[in-house]
Amino acid sequence: MKKIALVVSALLLSTNVAFALDNIIFKDHSNVALDHAKNAATAENATEVVHHAGAALEHTLTASISAKGLVKSHLDEGAKELQKAIDQGKLGKYNSSISYSQAAVAHISAANSAHEGSH
Repeated sequence: MKKIALVVSALLLSTNVAFALDNIIFKDHSNVALDHAKNAATAENATEVVHHAGAALEHTLTASISAKGLVKSHLDEGAKELQKAIDQGKLGKYNSSISYSQAAVAHISAANSAHEGSH
């Protein structure tokens, strides 16, 4: 009986540790993603938009790995908007790249809020 209790305790501990690590990874990457998305949305030129949107996309995708439900949906939509911002920025379409970056900020912010509300 003691062995079973020990195994169950170990499983619960490992599950809690894994959850805590996922939570830390999510927060770190989603916060950096949001900072870069905001920088992309306020960039001075298309080259800056591409740079910051690219960094934001990388961190958004990393954060979405452990996300679920509404949080994941917002991150996925944010990633789509960031990719559009990058594509438009590479074409030199500054105004549309800014618009897509602003939409990404809204989605990443919503993901962060939904994540906070779920804990």
